[in-house]
Amino acid sequence: AVAQQVLEAGESYGRTTTPTGRSINLEFISANPTGPLHLGHTRWAAVGDALARVLRAAGNAVTNEFYINDRGNQMDKFGASLMARAHGQEVPEDGYHGAYVAELAARVVEDHPGILDLPDDEQLVAFREDGYRLQLKEQRSELEELRTHFDVWFSERSLHDSDAVEKGFALLREQGRLYEQDGALWMRTTDFGDDKDRVLRKSDGALTYFASDTAYYVDKRDRGFDRCIYLLGADHHGYVGRLSAMAACVGDTPGDQIQVLIGQLVKILQDGQELKLSKRAGTIVSLRELIDLVGVDPLRYTLIRYPVDSPLTLDVAEMTRKSNDNPVYYVQYVHARTSSILRGADDLSIAHGLDVFDPSLLEHEREGDLLRALAEYPRVVERAAELQEPHRVARYLEDTASTFHKFYDACRVLPQGDEDATDLHRARLVLVDATRQVVANGLALLGVSAPERM
Repeated sequence: AVAQQVLEAGESYGRTTTPTGRSINLEFISANPTGPLHLGHTRWAAVGDALARVLRAAGNAVTNEFYINDRGNQMDKFGASLMARAHGQEVPEDGYHGAYVAELAARVVEDHPGILDLPDDEQLVAFREDGYRLQLKEQRSELEELRTHFDVWFSERSLHDSDAVEKGFALLREQGRLYEQDGALWMRTTDFGDDKDRVLRKSDGALTYFASDTAYYVDKRDRGFDRCIYLLGADHHGYVGRLSAMAACVGDTPGDQIQVLIGQLVKILQDGQELKLSKRAGTIVSLRELIDLVGVDPLRYTLIRYPVDSPLTLDVAEMTRKSNDNPVYYVQYVHARTSSILRGADDLSIAHGLDVFDPSLLEHEREGDLLRALAEYPRVVERAAELQEPHRVARYLEDTASTFHKFYDACRVLPQGDEDATDLHRARLVLVDATRQVVANGLALLGVSAPERM
């Protein structure tokens, strides 16, 4: 019955047919639009996208959201760096360095004739805005190439251009969580376990980053999201307590309406040395370079197959090796091999499919092992979504690949020589086809291709 269920469901096997009714906002990467995406972003790009796919498979409505940090002093420093390079000058010490700054400045000048003749203050704004537009476009293009899609690109500026900040403050006042001291506006986050209360508006009237964070969370909830999941890097560990306290301050329950996941650092080795320097980006390894160096499938699969709360050291040679020692190759090869077997059956004109399937013939121990593995897939997807651990799907695929190879070694699927095809051959072909479908479905959840030939 398992093989039949798999083939009847096809691409939907493993996906729940009952929606949870939950609407989830999944925010990840959220990089500054002032430079290339780097290795740290790459881990979240792969894992965040896979998590979204797994959550959707479990019946949730999920919106992938990228928060664009396009406000603040770093944007002016970015503009000043581009402007300096365009004039052949050194970048300010606290500005942005790396060859990409000169490249971007040249593109701005090319796209904006006459920009160098503008007054300095206008020129700075023009470089900042044009550079921002080009850098963001590049980030979006690279992420799409990595098969990471965002439904919403949310500008921090839009929070401040609308009434979102004051709306957030009004909600906090209503909850009795604000007070003024020394001319500044504070939020009582210590009421909910934070190590100190947080300033929202400084004594000089300037809003803090935390004011933006609060307004942004309230805006998400106003847009109808039942749960807001944040995927943050290791350097944001302190945010867990303060974001949870902030959500509690506006009347929500941490762990229910808000969840913060922290990912650990990644190192990449090449020829035994850690990759740290980039020709283009200076002291970071960029996403563009990683895609060119490793390839999308190995990069995504390798980053996803480990729990994100553990530090990761990866080797370029191991990730790109075409052998069974490489997990992505090992799993993809099962899809290619099952596809090849099915093509072989077609070439021999062997009828196979559910209409000629006698499941009672699948009595071998290895057939039973494989059927039990295929039956486990929906539970693996459900558990991966519940625990927010997409690596469980990858590990399941590797175990199932091993189970398939043992089955194939022990059970002849295609007739040999002049041997006639039997109902047992046909039954095993259905089992092979079901395995192909499950592996394809699992790889799709990881955003990894399922090749028919390797």
